[in-house]
Amino acid sequence: MPQHTRPRPICGHCDGFPTVTITTGTRTPDGQRETITADCPGCNGTGHTRISTKAVAA
Repeated sequence: MPQHTRPRPICGHCDGFPTVTITTGTRTPDGQRETITADCPGCNGTGHTRISTKAVAA
């Protein structure tokens, strides 16, 4: 019998888009744009918030 996992709440800081790529404005020698990757500080790049132990116990 399959076990169902409860859906985790989506992060309120990033709305489920935890990682973004940002252009720096410079270009590489072959003409491509330089980019950096940034993760959401609220969820550490997972897109979900943690369920508190109080909510699980209730």
